Amino acid sequence: MSNAKVVRRQKIRYRIRKKVAGTPTKPRLSVFRSNSDTYLQLIDDENGKTLVSASTKDKDIAAQKVTKSEKSKLAGAAVGRKAIELGLQTVIFDRNGYLYHGRVKAAAEGAREAGLQF
Repeated sequence: MSNAKVVRRQKIRYRIRKKVAGTPTKPRLSVFRSNSDTYLQLIDDENGKTLVSASTKDKDIAAQKVTKSEKSKLAGAAVGRKAIELGLQTVIFDRNGYLYHGRVKAAAEGAREAGLQF
């Protein structure tokens, strides 16, 4: 069963990535969700570089005793703050094959509240 889930998500990822690509001025906000943590990256696909990253493993976020969704929202806010410091206002959201729900949605909302537009 889990293999079928992985294959299904991989197909969805490829379908999304055909349409979504980041540039230096408008990077791709990629979300990866493991069982325990959430990782966010702003990626410039033209040069193959990660511009900004944040995760729920960051010390200030991991130290807080809140739910995984709330930690994801904090990680989204952190990546948003770092992006604004670099002068990036707009991004392209890449949910990476996950449903826009729960931790993925919380991360997106956190980034929006920090000032990113997508």
